[in-house]
Amino acid sequence: MTDRPAPAAPTSDPTAVPTVRLDLDGDLVDLTRALCDLPSVSGDERAIADAVEEALRAYPHLEVLRDGDAVVARTSTGRPTRVVVAGHLDTVPIADNLPTHVVGEGVHAEIWGRGTVDMKAGVAVQLALAAELATPTHDVTWVFYDHEEVAADLNGLGRLSREHPDWLAADFAVLCEPTAGGLEGGCNGTMRLEVRLEGVAAHSARAWVGRNAVHAAGEVLRRLEEYEPRSVEVDGLVYRESLNAVLISGGTAANVIPDACVVTINYRFAPSTSVEQAEAHVRELLDGYDVVVVDAAPGARPGLDDPAARDFAAAVLAVTGGVPAPKYGWTDVARFSAMGIPAVNFGPGDPLLAHKADERCPVSQIAVSHLALRAWLTA
Repeated sequence: MTDRPAPAAPTSDPTAVPTVRLDLDGDLVDLTRALCDLPSVSGDERAIADAVEEALRAYPHLEVLRDGDAVVARTSTGRPTRVVVAGHLDTVPIADNLPTHVVGEGVHAEIWGRGTVDMKAGVAVQLALAAELATPTHDVTWVFYDHEEVAADLNGLGRLSREHPDWLAADFAVLCEPTAGGLEGGCNGTMRLEVRLEGVAAHSARAWVGRNAVHAAGEVLRRLEEYEPRSVEVDGLVYRESLNAVLISGGTAANVIPDACVVTINYRFAPSTSVEQAEAHVRELLDGYDVVVVDAAPGARPGLDDPAARDFAAAVLAVTGGVPAPKYGWTDVARFSAMGIPAVNFGPGDPLLAHKADERCPVSQIAVSHLALRAWLTA
């Protein structure tokens, strides 16, 4: 492996982020590492967005647009179809796992470090292809957006869909989220709820004059423990649901009977289920309790019956092998689905390693993902 290009010398301002020039025509490993090593924790995407914008503006076949820390580049060759290929620039906080390093050699080599899986390897593939493909089979809108790893109302793709929907207009979309190089259709919906329990405070030495709100959570937890999650077939793919308590809080002091307790629940539901149906399902299970929906987002059907999706699947699976699978987690394909654009997930990296301290991506998956997307866009 060659060492990646070094950043430019720092400016006189010791707090300034060194300017990094991304080489989109070079080695994919070097490009992935350069992207990972730039500051990009959610809310701090300016440096990486600047570097991506500067790199893309060097290619005359691309029109480059910018909104905040989201960068869009698109071809305009007059093709009858347009596709979006999208990926987010931000990561979750670093866990002492940067700068990146490479472990192993040849087909066994892996890039280790924050963002390698989620999702700088996919972004590197996007950038390399955006630079290379001046006359793709479809006109392509390449989207690189901010704030994916935080609250939904900050999401850069959501902002673009509200403020610049014309930038995202397309017949089909690919989100380069990590799928271990497989094709994953649609995604589950997600809902966060709170069960709010009330008691009566009292001194713990005279507990009988109070009512313990934390103890009242026992029945809620029992119902959740006994719940059998469903597996739901949607357009030929089987989505596994889950309903779990993820947080519990209550109490004010070690000698006070708690008068309030909150059980936070996360429900992942099949894309054939609406948000309203999902809420009704949870309320039925927890009948008799004060249930409050905190936030929710619908899922996305696989969309693999769409002609553009079938063409994509045929081209990609000819390179990667395998069969389409469901995406169990929620991804921004749901945003494209809400806009009436069929969308799938496809990118390098094992999603089970996303956000982990030992996050790492096989070099071979980056290469195969690049080859598969290139085959589709040049078929």
